[in-house]
Amino acid sequence: MIHEQIIEVDGKAFNVAVGPENGPPLILFHGVTRRWQTFMPLIPNLMMRFQIFAIDFPGHGKSELSKRGYRVADYVDHAETLLNTPPFSTQRECFLYGHSLGSMVVAELAGRLGTKVRGAVLEDPPFHRMGDRIGEGPLLDYFRAVSQLAGAPDGLPATARKLAEVTMGTPTGKTVRLGDVRDAAALRFTASCLAQLDPAVFEPIIAGQWLDEYDCQAVMSAIACPTLLLQADMAAAGMLTDSDAEEAEERAADLIRIKYSGCGHMIHAQQTSKLLRHVEAFLESVRV
Repeated sequence: MIHEQIIEVDGKAFNVAVGPENGPPLILFHGVTRRWQTFMPLIPNLMMRFQIFAIDFPGHGKSELSKRGYRVADYVDHAETLLNTPPFSTQRECFLYGHSLGSMVVAELAGRLGTKVRGAVLEDPPFHRMGDRIGEGPLLDYFRAVSQLAGAPDGLPATARKLAEVTMGTPTGKTVRLGDVRDAAALRFTASCLAQLDPAVFEPIIAGQWLDEYDCQAVMSAIACPTLLLQADMAAAGMLTDSDAEEAEERAADLIRIKYSGCGHMIHAQQTSKLLRHVEAFLESVRV
């Protein structure tokens, strides 16, 4: 069983899903606009060997809004404060897993927390694609369109239908319609995430300020623990570019990289079994 609980940190409430004590802590961080339930396809397997902690970022799910803002650097600071609070601060060591925004937060946490982090999994971090040059690619139009659906003002069914028509361009020049790469159930789940989302989450993204005070090169250079980098297919709406992935390989001390052909940004939902084989093998190797 896994249950939700509210953890108070400096007067701020974080919603955290907690699993049984089946091993060392494995802390999961979701992507922007999502919530902890995005990891439901992975949790039953991972829960067999780890104690799962899946966190709602501020402004997402059932966690409180962020007064500081919603840049990546702000999420990192929030997460570090949380991990320095019981029950996390009482743990001798932990493992970290992040998807998208969550993977960028995990990357910096792995450097800041040093030897406390035994291993880190980074699933398709967007890195430079979401910085001050976001307007040069197709992502700006995508986030502008999705931002209009925050709060799901027309209800979940209507929001899911509108999401299906949102398009995302790729570096290859191809335009991908969300309804063609995500099924109806996935779209409805995304709509439910948007219903619990603070619309201010989109402000730094659309303004090109999301990466302010987040140095991708320095972050990757500071990671000392073994790291697994999972890269989606750019032609299928993946986010991590080859150049950013190659730079991560060069800078991180101990990093292995796996590419998923034909799979978009949501690797854990689209190729669950394959991803679990890679993640479980990696985590077990680090535990030894």
